[in-house]
Amino acid sequence: MIAHVRGTLVEKDTTAVVVDVNGVGYRVLVPETVSANLPAVGEQVYLLTTFYVREEEMSLYGFLTPEQRRLFEMLISVSGVGPKAALSLLSVMDAEQLAMAIAAEDIKRLTGAPGVGTKIAQRIAVELKDKAAEIAWERRVDRLAAKGKPLPSDRLEDAVEALMALGYGRTDARRAVEVAAKGLPADADTAALVRSALQTLTTGGR
Repeated sequence: MIAHVRGTLVEKDTTAVVVDVNGVGYRVLVPETVSANLPAVGEQVYLLTTFYVREEEMSLYGFLTPEQRRLFEMLISVSGVGPKAALSLLSVMDAEQLAMAIAAEDIKRLTGAPGVGTKIAQRIAVELKDKAAEIAWERRVDRLAAKGKPLPSDRLEDAVEALMALGYGRTDARRAVEVAAKGLPADADTAALVRSALQTLTTGGR
């Protein structure tokens, strides 16, 4: 399995690139969100890859982040969803937007990707919503850390679990904990997170 490629970008368009690795050119299919963020032809590039093999196809797909690759591999695991549809979804939304759309079962947004019909979108949402919610949550935790709120992820998850034990759904609990974390110091403990999140849940965020 080819897990990544690193080399000189020698060709690039919106759907595919060619990367020269020690004299060997690898053609890598990419979503438009990846192509748009690649360097100019002639510069060095690093892509995470998925090697896709079927009887009629043997192709390499490339991504800039682990989340993009995870979502691609999750999507193609769904019956009826091939690489073309997965790339289409990753072309119209970035990884976090797509994860949130799946987690929220936003069929309208999913069908906004060319080639993705209502039945396929519904199947994706049903089968992947929990996994997609995990990715969206991880990205929100990362964003909190980047904004100077380096609360340990296990502390945040403990607060979520505590709220779920009180009867709240995981999605609502995570949203409330995210709001709470933004307003608390970095050394806030789980109890403080839960108290603040409960206030958000009971007041509707007001």
